[in-house]
Amino acid sequence: MSVNVVSDAQAAHRNPEQAGNPFVCLVLGGARSGKSAVSEARIAATGLVKIYLATSQAGDGEMSERIALHRSRRGPEWMTIEEPLALAEILAVESGPKRAILVDCLTLWLANLMAAERDVAAETEKLARTLTGVTGPVILVSNEVGQGIVPDNALARRFRDAAGLLHQSIAAVAGRVDFVTAGLTQTLKDTR
Repeated sequence: MSVNVVSDAQAAHRNPEQAGNPFVCLVLGGARSGKSAVSEARIAATGLVKIYLATSQAGDGEMSERIALHRSRRGPEWMTIEEPLALAEILAVESGPKRAILVDCLTLWLANLMAAERDVAAETEKLARTLTGVTGPVILVSNEVGQGIVPDNALARRFRDAAGLLHQSIAAVAGRVDFVTAGLTQTLKDTR
């Protein structure tokens, strides 16, 4: 499995304030930081058709409970699409000026890609390219996992590194990037 920095991420590292697609927002934060609730409220405030693009899979009881909690918080007015792998393809079909899409979450999508032994760099590049062309609001939620200690095993280190590179790539094409801690939002980039 190859995990390489894509060209957009390299450009963002050199110039983090580069313009991105004004319709795209990346929301980062730790576990239970409030990033999903903040993002759901933003999508709801658009007044557009609300689409929740879920990348998770209910592999155990605890994950099933998390999914149920998110569904109950959103309510029935949200359309839910469950897709663990083909994120770019779904966004290309579903995005548009009358629809607001919340992708929750990129780190689960990354874990799915790694488990399926997909080319993470190629999938990241495809997602970044797709996001440059969306014509309606898309908010992507992701867990920031690179601020803790260095993991003690190779798989966890590969995941942490891949997540960091994924975030750089998406931040490069996003018009806005926020970091959520304790339900409070700090804007890292806003070129809109």
